[in-house]
Amino acid sequence: MSRYLLKFALFLLLAGFSAGAAAQARAWLDRTSIRAGETVTLNVETTASVGGAPDYAPLAANFETVGTSDDTRIEPSPRGLIARTRYSIELRPLRSGRIQIPGLNVAGIRTQPLELYVEAAPAPAPEQATGASDVFIDAVPDDNNPYVQQAVGWVVRLYASSQVLGGKIDQAVPDGASLTKIGDDVQYQRTLNGQLYTVVERRFLLVPERSGALTMPAAVFEGRVGTTLIEQLTGSGGDARRAVSRARTLQVRPVPADAPQPWLPLRSLTLSYRTTPQQLRVGNSASVIVEASVDGAGLAQMPELQLPPMDGVQVFADPVQADETFVGGRPRVKLTRKFSLVPSREGEVRLEGLRLDWWDVTARAARTASLPPLSWTVGRGIGGTGSAAPAVNPAVAAARSGGADAASADTAPADAAPAAGGAVHKGWAIAAVLFALLWLGTLVWALQLRAQPRAVAASAAPAAAPGQAAAAPLKLNLPALRELIDRGDFDHIASVLRGLASPPAADDDELVERLADPAQRDAVQALRRARWGGGDGVAARNRLRAAFAQGPQWRQGAAQSASPLPPLYPPAS
Repeated sequence: MSRYLLKFALFLLLAGFSAGAAAQARAWLDRTSIRAGETVTLNVETTASVGGAPDYAPLAANFETVGTSDDTRIEPSPRGLIARTRYSIELRPLRSGRIQIPGLNVAGIRTQPLELYVEAAPAPAPEQATGASDVFIDAVPDDNNPYVQQAVGWVVRLYASSQVLGGKIDQAVPDGASLTKIGDDVQYQRTLNGQLYTVVERRFLLVPERSGALTMPAAVFEGRVGTTLIEQLTGSGGDARRAVSRARTLQVRPVPADAPQPWLPLRSLTLSYRTTPQQLRVGNSASVIVEASVDGAGLAQMPELQLPPMDGVQVFADPVQADETFVGGRPRVKLTRKFSLVPSREGEVRLEGLRLDWWDVTARAARTASLPPLSWTVGRGIGGTGSAAPAVNPAVAAARSGGADAASADTAPADAAPAAGGAVHKGWAIAAVLFALLWLGTLVWALQLRAQPRAVAASAAPAAAPGQAAAAPLKLNLPALRELIDRGDFDHIASVLRGLASPPAADDDELVERLADPAQRDAVQALRRARWGGGDGVAARNRLRAAFAQGPQWRQGAAQSASPLPPLYPPAS
């Protein structure tokens, strides 16, 4: 009997996993803006195990197909191992302007539509294009006269009329500026002087740190190209090639005397409301979603979006959602943040519009982006309540909902009306039966294990104390840590830094105590001020980026928290 119960429980578990393993598909372009004469790559990724390649027929009206490819990889997921297939198609637009790319059908799933902008004027030809070499490299900024701390797009392009079999591109970091690689390399085709070239584009974010002349070192390519058909087919052999770009000098301008502070040099900044509530009620949460569209900066350069305080209303902010792109040779970012408003009293309330002062680097003038104020008349809460208990952050409430639901089920009065109808009760009844069967099968399995002899019990490691879990430290991944500092929210950054300690630090105080580098301790304190004390978020990211460039440095023998108080109980002997 127990064997059948175990098989039935296993079947139910597998059925649960299968139910959550629905196939998904998404599509994206490697670039959303190109120039006439260039190609663009459309990628379609799916987790469907059957169905084949997407139906590319809807693309024929606006594009010429240059080539296709596909790649499948196996990777872990919360549901186990899944196969993820990426289909890529290189396209050459047949016209300029804005082109709508319809959703494509792949394995019965339709992707989201996309939009591509094709500039009618082709990009200016690089100086090296007039030479006889089949391989050359070019590096250009989007602004030759930037301001201090302005985000400058630095683009390195490798042109090859022959197939590149292997090699590397190097771009040295200049003195007096930071240089960060943005995204993955992009590959496309472009025609120059009647010659077709394959272009490999690598994009960087250049941020000058002081005014004056900034000399950018030349970009260098060293590799091999295939000159014969056999070399191109096999990828072996080939002729050595070395290409060097022209060195450039940028004239960096200082911060203007009349510039607003904090200093925020941009090309454009617009603010908008994506969602606003029609009404507010006491004790009920309503959402305001704010969006900022920025041209000329990345997430790391932007201050955090914060609503002004509201009298009689508690405001809870979700983490910022950032969509970073690289368009027209420079960085752009769209920031979206959701704010939950929870009124604590009835009456009139007013939300003053969010304001951000910035400097227009094109017009060389101070600008202000602002949102209009909003006002509401707060009504009585659901059920007639006129005042509210202290509000709880909706994110925290969601995390606690599991335990809260169980508690409310035990304490609810007997004559309480059902909230969701008989269908909900029926669903819970079925779930209860399934969980009972699973529990019964687990109990039988445990009893069988208990009956078996335990020859190695004496050599087993001591168990953890009741109520304690053995926390494992996170493994250091420098690229991921740098990416997190640049893009993540402050709570996530602090959590990861605590988790990198061995054992993980219990709180920020212990994290600061266990760090050996004073610069890292100061950076964590700046992070704390930005999180809780209204500190400068941009300055905190810069200090974290510089201090943790090589990872955290820990004190020797600092595995235990250095508390100034003696232990409450003496250690057991």
